[in-house]
Amino acid sequence: MAMEAAPHNPAEPSSQHLTITSPDQMKELGRRLAKLLRAGDLVMLSGELGAGKTTLTRGLGEGLGVRGAVTSPTFVIARVHPSLGDGPPLVHVDAYRLGGGLDEMEDLDLDVSLTDSVIVVEWGEGKVEELTDDRLQVVIHRAVGDTTDEVRHVTLTGLGERWTRADLSVLSA
Repeated sequence: MAMEAAPHNPAEPSSQHLTITSPDQMKELGRRLAKLLRAGDLVMLSGELGAGKTTLTRGLGEGLGVRGAVTSPTFVIARVHPSLGDGPPLVHVDAYRLGGGLDEMEDLDLDVSLTDSVIVVEWGEGKVEELTDDRLQVVIHRAVGDTTDEVRHVTLTGLGERWTRADLSVLSA
C-alpha cells in the first residue's frame, strides 16, 4: 500500500490516502482498520460496484473477530455478526435500497444496540449521517469500464470529535 501523507491539522478532518493493488491488500486494510474501531463507531463506505466495499468489510470482520462469513447484505439490507470474543458485534448494512434516515435503520429491527456495535454502511451517503456526528468515511475509487485493473484509490476521512486525533497513518504500515 502506498501513502500520500500530508501534515494533519487537528481542526480539520483526519484523512488518509492509500493505493491498494489487490483484493488481499483491501482485506488487510480492513483488518488494520478494525484495530482502530470501537463500539459505537460508524464507517460509511462508498465506491462503484465492484470497488471492494464488501472485501474491506470482510477484513474488518476478521480483525474484529466476529462470527459468520461477511458477505454483501444487498438482499437482506443488514446483517449482524456477533463477536466471538469480548469485542463489539459488526452490523453490516447495505443502504442502497433504503430511503434514508435513522427511522429506517431502527425499523430494521436489528437485535443489537447500534451504540454497542461497529456499524459499517455501504451506500449510506445522505441516509445515515444522523446516526452520529462522528464517522469514518471511506471512499474507494477504481477504474471503470472494460478493465481488469485491480488498483483502488482509497480515501479515509474521519469526521467529528471521535476521529479528530485518530492516527489514520497506521493504516499504511
